[in-house]
Amino acid sequence: MVWSAWDTAWADGLAVAQDYAAVHGHLVPPTNALWGGDGTAIGVWLKNQRAAARKTRENAERRAAGETGISAAGELSESRMEALDAIDPAWCPGWGIDWQRGFHLTLQYLRSAGVLPSRAGEVIVQGEDLGAWTIAQRIGWDKLTPAQQWMLDSVLGLEPAAVGELQPVRKTHADRWATHLTAARQFHAREGHLRVPRKHVEEIAGEDGEAVGLRLGGWLDNTRRRADKLSAERRTELDELGMRW
Repeated sequence: MVWSAWDTAWADGLAVAQDYAAVHGHLVPPTNALWGGDGTAIGVWLKNQRAAARKTRENAERRAAGETGISAAGELSESRMEALDAIDPAWCPGWGIDWQRGFHLTLQYLRSAGVLPSRAGEVIVQGEDLGAWTIAQRIGWDKLTPAQQWMLDSVLGLEPAAVGELQPVRKTHADRWATHLTAARQFHAREGHLRVPRKHVEEIAGEDGEAVGLRLGGWLDNTRRRADKLSAERRTELDELGMRW
């Protein structure tokens, strides 16, 4: 008996969330993430749950301050928050989920490899360039909250960049290739193929932590035109993503 379609939909979303976390090790997927046999928009679902959780906390603070007449509409119940906390305590961080996902994946890599990635394009996990992420944290240290700085320092062993240590340098052809390959891998990890529309722009995290839009579709078309000039290694890198020559 389905007593409440609303409750059933939430329970279905929670089940997909549990399955996603079991595979990926976290509950902070990109907003555009789809998961499950029916392609549930788990990224959007979790975004909505985080918005509700934050509203619940904000309203609780307002009530504690003595404010009255605050509507509970749109809040997330304590039992639902506990259910999500049980899957991943960091599912609703006080900062962007992109940062939280980068931190979690970098920590997983550190535990398995014993070292942190230090160069952009060196390590790509679940579509995230962990080397670029660690560089961005060191450069943008002063823009982070004290809690984020503590996590980077105490958990990952990162420290802020010294003056002039990580200043941007002129990108070489190899650097540009690595950046676009990162975008291609990210697209493939999300979509499951590399059939990129000609005008598609793929956003990846830049070295300063800000999103950078790359004309991935145009780059792939140009790469096809000069396929005979590519090294065997670069052809193999794209072949692994299902590149259609």
